[in-house]
Amino acid sequence: MSVDIINRLRHWSEGPPRVWLREAGQAPVSYAQLWQDTGRYVAALADLGVAKGDRVLVQVEKSPEVLVIYLACLRLGAVFLPVNPGYTSAETAYFLADASPALVIVDHAGDMGGSHVRSLTGFVAHAVAMAVDFVDPPHAADDLAAILYTSGTTGRSKGVMLTRGNLASNSEALVGVWRFSDADVLLHALPVFHTHGLFVATNCVLCAGASMIFHRAFGAAAVLADLPAASVMMGVPTFYTRLLAEPALTVQAVAGVRLFISGSAPLSPTTFAAWEARTGQRILERYGMTETGMITSNPDAGERRAGTVGQALPGVSVRIADAVDGVGGIEVAGPNVFQGYWGKPEQTAAEFRADGYFVTGDLGSFDAEGYLSISGRAKDLVITGGLNVYPAEVEAALDRLPGVAASAVIGVPHPDFGEAVVACVVASGPVDPEALRVALRGGLAAFKVPKRIIVVDDLPRNAMGKVQKAELRKVYVGVFGG
Repeated sequence: MSVDIINRLRHWSEGPPRVWLREAGQAPVSYAQLWQDTGRYVAALADLGVAKGDRVLVQVEKSPEVLVIYLACLRLGAVFLPVNPGYTSAETAYFLADASPALVIVDHAGDMGGSHVRSLTGFVAHAVAMAVDFVDPPHAADDLAAILYTSGTTGRSKGVMLTRGNLASNSEALVGVWRFSDADVLLHALPVFHTHGLFVATNCVLCAGASMIFHRAFGAAAVLADLPAASVMMGVPTFYTRLLAEPALTVQAVAGVRLFISGSAPLSPTTFAAWEARTGQRILERYGMTETGMITSNPDAGERRAGTVGQALPGVSVRIADAVDGVGGIEVAGPNVFQGYWGKPEQTAAEFRADGYFVTGDLGSFDAEGYLSISGRAKDLVITGGLNVYPAEVEAALDRLPGVAASAVIGVPHPDFGEAVVACVVASGPVDPEALRVALRGGLAAFKVPKRIIVVDDLPRNAMGKVQKAELRKVYVGVFGG
């Protein structure tokens, strides 16, 4: 089995002194201190009645304490359940009813009733008073470690059950592919209720014995100020577009960073090219999802291809099913694939093939060297007049045009074609929708050219910057009189 995350933490805490986390205005936290802190947090969890297998729901703003709670849950064998602090009480009520957590930690305990609810400050105060001599129980690779709820863009959110083995195997693969070492310093400005910031970023640091510069939120100026002290940055595409808007972004400003990684949403080839032209560095794009952790990655040492998400990670098997002209459904198998959806055995069974492959719901294709390109979600495929249109292809063509800052392509009902291609465009300057359509005809087949281009102020996105196309379809469902 892969090395357990907690075993790695224990290993680094017992070695020579090394920094785990730095945050502006705070004293650095060492691995030894982190081990002691997790011991106190574990004791507090147990004192509040949490046992192995119990769920601990955490809905708080980003802080180092959230990571300590996560690691304490791993040490105890409790199930960590992070929730976006931006969710309303009504949205959170669904998670509470579905997961039945033994303990709920929120920013302000008065916001939610119940004897099992604690404020973050109250819980931390409880933990500080506890002893650190906790003896970890035995754990197995298939023990449940976390439940992360999907964003629910296609219906009710489902609780994705991730095991200790899922987390450890994925981290081990990423550390190898990205050549993480104890000399690395990760700039961490991602949310920690999502797999990207919580598992990809945090677990890579832990497994390698590296350190992190901790930002509670992304701010372009603050991130630029800290980049000289970092060797790696992980971000969503929005991070890179905002940094490109900063005059201080230069080759010299990023000279000490060996690796820029992007994920959670598609990286525009335009952004990829602009970043390389400005900094001399090529962003490494990778691909994953809540149910699988990371699946593929462009290489650290090797060609990083714009518009692709790289090759399958070691130990992960990826295939294309039911391909038409090379494009088909992406299916995945390996130790990274989740245990199932919490309390939903029928839905779990429906998402797996008989031979164990998980159906991601994404469409893609491989090139001759095994680099995967994502064409979009299967549900986002537009079938117009019986012909398939992959939104990612049209979006890439739009994003290359002058005056287009961002785009999203959807299909909406059409009386003649069944569905018609519609593009929503955020402008960076004056744009004429009809002129854009004319420009697209030079590089796209006529049936792929949007029948309507709509200029919008912004695109609806989730917390990780992914465009919510279901919301756009609702808004523009009647644009052709349907």
